[in-house]
Amino acid sequence: MVNLGPTEPYQPKHGDIGITTISGWGGKGIQAAQRLMGCPWDAKQHAFVITALEPGTDDVGWIVEAMPDGARHVRNWHTGASTLYLRCPDQFRDAVAAAALELVHTPYSWLDYQMIAFHHLHIPAPHLKSYIMSTKHMICSQLADEAALRGGWHLFDDGRWPGYVPPCDLYRLYRQEY
Repeated sequence: MVNLGPTEPYQPKHGDIGITTISGWGGKGIQAAQRLMGCPWDAKQHAFVITALEPGTDDVGWIVEAMPDGARHVRNWHTGASTLYLRCPDQFRDAVAAAALELVHTPYSWLDYQMIAFHHLHIPAPHLKSYIMSTKHMICSQLADEAALRGGWHLFDDGRWPGYVPPCDLYRLYRQEY
């Protein structure tokens, strides 16, 4: 279960998963693909994991995020009102942040979006499950879910295939009411 916490502005902590919008053709393409999969129009298109912050400061922290040239460890440039956070339970924070750092340089593939969409739309494709489960490359939401899983924080308990995590499912998880 994900702790959404209070509704006032939230200062993220290491281990949290950020979900946000992205601009440009990439963001529009992901948004269109997610709409075909039944995602809400306002669903976020990108995810990342907070790895370090300087508590008590205005430091925006460091993140690990999947990008077209591979997963990278960079300063958090996703700030502001368009970013939401899945709040990692305290007992998993260190492990999730460490797992995210282990995933730096993981290759990225646009084909993962296509394979996730094929599965959602029940389009038969040979070896689809093994392709999606592969950790040789990951899109942003797969990377965030994998870091959480390796860190002991299980985001989904719905029987989904490992790796079957479009960005909008993280958004849906955030929007769930408990």
